[in-house]
This record gives sequence, structure tokens and C-alpha cells, in this order.
Amino acid sequence: MRIPPPRSSIEDSGRPLPEPPPLPAVPAPAPPVLEHKVLKSLLGAWALTACSAEEAAAVELHLGSCGACADEALRLRDAVGLLHPEESLDLDPGLRSRVLAGCLDRRPPRIPVPDWAAPYDAETARLDALLQDFGSGEWHAPVRLKWYEGDEAVTRRTTVAGVIAHLLTVDGLVATTLGLDDPLPEAARAALTGASPSERTEAYWNASRFPATRGVRLPWREQSHTVIRTVSFAGGGSAELAVPYGEFALPLRDSMLDRAFECWVHAGDIADAVDYPYQPPAPRHLNRMIDLAARMLPGALADRRRAGFAAPAKELVAAGAPGRSLRLEVEGHGGGEWLIPLDSPGAAASEEFEVAHVALDGVEFCRLAAGHVPPEDAAAGQVGDREAIRDVLSAAASLSRM
Repeated sequence: MRIPPPRSSIEDSGRPLPEPPPLPAVPAPAPPVLEHKVLKSLLGAWALTACSAEEAAAVELHLGSCGACADEALRLRDAVGLLHPEESLDLDPGLRSRVLAGCLDRRPPRIPVPDWAAPYDAETARLDALLQDFGSGEWHAPVRLKWYEGDEAVTRRTTVAGVIAHLLTVDGLVATTLGLDDPLPEAARAALTGASPSERTEAYWNASRFPATRGVRLPWREQSHTVIRTVSFAGGGSAELAVPYGEFALPLRDSMLDRAFECWVHAGDIADAVDYPYQPPAPRHLNRMIDLAARMLPGALADRRRAGFAAPAKELVAAGAPGRSLRLEVEGHGGGEWLIPLDSPGAAASEEFEVAHVALDGVEFCRLAAGHVPPEDAAAGQVGDREAIRDVLSAAASLSRM
């Protein structure tokens, strides 16, 4: 018996190994032969892509030779398209509010959030939801802040992280009023007692050797949570605490509305920077923000008059007496009507002395109050004293600040 040589000796012999014979080709299975009535009954499943591979092949082969079934298959495929409309992958912005409302209906909170703090709670949560998926590049996307000083439009360039740092430092005015920690660096606090929001922001930006990064999100969100928790435990007694804004102060209930408004406006700035849609606040919250701006208009108009930016008062009246008024009509969700006294913030607004009427969309009015729309471009409709209309619209723009 002859013993075959080891495999290594064959491979090392220098002779090429014979190639293996090719595998025989396996023919594709032919579609099953089905009766016409069976194939017709499969058209619905075929349109829904629910057939097996063999059934789909049989149906498609049949459609090439049967015009009636081909027409029916086309109608069914179009109908299937209507059953699956394209939907956005973004969550409904009102989903959070509806879920919370449903939960609270079943089990009311032991310590509820005050009604006047609810807009701030909602807007900080919406902005945080926008931020949570941002990558490092998006945190450094350029953002241009806009506001008015006198009659001049002012802009300031920063980044997404810089905007959150701005919100952190200005929300710090509310935090310190409640006895919470000031987010400003300790070295800057003493020098900035009574500083304006813009001065506080510049101090925070300048205190760091490097621009703000995504790390600013956590202290901002923790501060907003702490503010909401504190005002909730404090109850209604804290609503009238004075929050200083440099040259003026607001009651805490109005300051929380102001901070909710600023949060929404700057969230829109951030969304624009990263090319992402962002919806207005809930109508009931938007209405309160508009109401705050409308209540601040008489004082803003008086300030502009003292600075020489508005026409002099025409008919001075005693405090509390009716005087010339402008009707501000804000349309859309969250809108309403407000009478604005024109000649003195102490005068009473009066329908009897109404000299002008202005109508604007609610979001447009808020963009005006945020300094994002020139006054001359804001009014959708106006009737009456043109000078009074121009002064009130300019006063609305002057409410804006960094």
C-alpha cells in the first residue's frame, strides 16, 4: 500500500494545485402558477408589501399581461400611500403640557408651581429640550443678539453657549432676590451690585479666559429648577418681591414673566442659528407676556419723552384722570385688546379719549418688543393719530435689551 506524501510536500513542490470544478448554477425558482381569482385576491396584500417573495413574483408576472388587474393594483398602491402620510419626527411642542396636565388631573401636586411662574417653567423646559441633542459644533454656532437703544438698532455677536450664559446671569437677578447663589464669579459680584442685565452678562463673558461651552447648560438648568422650586415653596407671599434690573425693578411675578419671554426669544435666536423650527409659547402664556409688555408701555413712553425721543405730551391730566389713549389690538392666539395712556403713565386709559388704534399679530408684537422688528415695519393696521402710533410702536421696541 502506497502512503500519500504530506500536504506540505505537495504545496512546496512548485507545481500549481488544480482548480476545483465550478459549482453548477442553481436556477431561480419559477413563480408559482396561480389561478386568476387567486392572483386578484392577492392584489391588496401585494400593495401593502405583505406577500411572500413567491406570491409577489407571481402577481407582478400576472400584472404584465392583465390590464384590469394592473389598473386595480395601481389604485390600491395609491390608496396605501394615503394610509401612510409623511409625519415629522419632531415631538409635538404641546405634548409635554398635555402629559403633565393629564398627570396633574389624576394626582394634583402637593406643592404646586404658582400660576405666574408657569410660563417660566414651560419655556426653560422647552429650551432645555432643544439643547439636549446639540453637538459640540452647534454649541459654538454664531448667534446675533438684537435690541434697541434709543432709536438705534444694536446687535451683539456671541454663540449658542454665550446665549445660555447670558440667560444664566440675568436669571441670577431672580435667584439672588430669592436668597439663592449668584452665578457671577465672586470677584465680580461686589463691583456689579445694582448692575444692569447687559453689564452682568459682559462681566460673566469677560471673567472666563475661554468662550463659554456646552458646560454652561447644567448650571443654567439647575438654577432654573431651583428658582421654580423656591417660588413654589415660598407660595404667594414672594410674588411682590422687587427684582432689580439696574435702573428699574419689577415685582417677582412680572420678573418671572419677563424671564420666560427672554427665554423664548433667545431660544428662537438659537433655533435660527442652527436652522431648526421653534414654536411660540402656549396661548395662555403668550397672552401674559403681551400683557406685561402692554403694562410697561406707558412708562417706556414717558422715558422716551424725557430723553427727547418722543413727542411732548399734548394734554396733561391729574393722576388717575382719563386722558388720551391708544387702543392696542393684538390678534391671533394669546391676543387681546389694551388701552395705552399716551400723555402720562399716571393717567387712566379711556375709550372716550381714544385717538388711535393699532392692530398687530401676537408673535409680531412680541418680536417688536424683543427688538427683532423695526417699529415702522411692525403694524399690520393703524388708524388715527400717526404721531401717537409711531411713539407707542417705538416705545415697544425700546422695551428690548440684551
